[in-house]
Amino acid sequence: MAYWLMKSEPDVFSFDDLVAKTGRGEVEEWHGVRNYTARNNMRVMAVGDEAFFYHSNIGKEIVGIMKVVASAHPDSTAELNAKGEVVWECVDVQSVKPFPRPVTLAEIKATEALAEFELVKYSRLSVSKVSEAEWKMLCKMGGL
Repeated sequence: MAYWLMKSEPDVFSFDDLVAKTGRGEVEEWHGVRNYTARNNMRVMAVGDEAFFYHSNIGKEIVGIMKVVASAHPDSTAELNAKGEVVWECVDVQSVKPFPRPVTLAEIKATEALAEFELVKYSRLSVSKVSEAEWKMLCKMGGL
C-alpha cells in the first residue's frame, strides 16, 4: 500500500462533504486536477491506497484519511485535447476517518522530521506522495 496527500479547498469540497457522500454509499471522483505531476501521482495509485485529506487555503491542515476505491480513469470534467484525447485523469475516493485533531501546516513545518515532506517542499502540488514514516508520524500528531 502507498500513502498520499490530496488537497481540496474546504469551501469547494470539504472532508465533511466526502464523509456525507461515503455515508450515502457514494464515491468522489477526485476531478479537476490540472498539474501533470499530480496527475501522474494519481496514475500510479492503487485501489486500497490511503491518502490524507488536506484542507488548502482555508485552514491549511490535514483533517482526515480517505482511501482510493477506483484507479485512474478519465476525469469527467476535462476537455479533450486537439487530438480528441483525454489528458487529465483522476481516481475515486471514499472517506475512512477524520483526525481527532487536525494537523496544521504550521505544525508540520515546525517538525524537523518532516522537513522533506512533499507538502513542505512542493507546496503547490495538489496530490503528493507520503512516506510510511511520515504517514505514521502525522497520524500520531493527529491523534490516531
